[in-house]
Amino acid sequence: MGKQIIFIAGHRGMVGSALLRQLRQNPDIDLITANRNNLNLISQMAVQRFFKENKIDQVYLAAAKVGGIHANNEYPADLIYENLMIEANIVHAAHTNDVQKLLFLGSSCIYPKLVEQPMAESALLTGELEATNEPYAIAKIAGIKLCESYNRQFGRDYRSVMPTNLYGENDSFHPENGHVIPAMMRRFHEAKQAVAEEVVIWGSGKPMREFLHVDDMAAAGVYVMNLDAPTYESNTRPMLSHINVGTGLDCTIRQLAETMKNVVGFEGELVFDTSKHDGTPRKLLDVSRLRVLGWQASITLEQGLRDTYRWFLQNQGQLRD
Repeated sequence: MGKQIIFIAGHRGMVGSALLRQLRQNPDIDLITANRNNLNLISQMAVQRFFKENKIDQVYLAAAKVGGIHANNEYPADLIYENLMIEANIVHAAHTNDVQKLLFLGSSCIYPKLVEQPMAESALLTGELEATNEPYAIAKIAGIKLCESYNRQFGRDYRSVMPTNLYGENDSFHPENGHVIPAMMRRFHEAKQAVAEEVVIWGSGKPMREFLHVDDMAAAGVYVMNLDAPTYESNTRPMLSHINVGTGLDCTIRQLAETMKNVVGFEGELVFDTSKHDGTPRKLLDVSRLRVLGWQASITLEQGLRDTYRWFLQNQGQLRD
């Protein structure tokens, strides 16, 4: 039997590059990737041609158009359109080219804004979404339902995983537009370089958040993809098939900032600007379904931050903002 041909869509992003590192360790796999110059994922014709030419066995769908609060407010049409097109084109091309196995990577923003904590998979579509990222969340929900629908109608084995807040190498370290960990890391680093007296953190520091290192995310994704179909299906339902991926642990923003200060080696003070809005008090995923399936995270927050800071220092010259 020949090698499995696996296509990673979005291999240059944070999650896609982590999947690439993970899957490269398996000598029985031939990995296929394509950058934006070679393959326009928004073009149905281009995606169909690509699948027809490459005889793909499995797909990891990590490609997405993403952005922080600013992008969600300024470009909602771009976010919903491009994400819907990418996932629809890839899932449909996988089906029409007889790819039986696919893993779709979503986001924890699919859950309602006032959902009970920790957030269980069953909370999907039970309430109103957070307004700021609703277009992106709707697209990710559509991706789950695409996978479920091709499974129901055509007997495909298309699975979905929903990660919590991710961080790690190849993240965007923009000080304003990046997510909380990379933005905070860069601010602490620049404050250390400038021998600043303080770093200001927005809000009270009391909100609680969960963070998962992207290498753990990739390991979980590969694990879920390779579960035997009966094992996977017995722990999901045909119309509730997605699986949460997280650590099951959260920390306050203050605890995160204190750990970050220690990791970076900043010696000034932490100041919390309570005039800034705190946001949701808590966001934690219920990961009991994944634990029953036999997987749990192994990278602690401090270890993950140290690894990420080491990578940041080595790659400062070519960081993407």
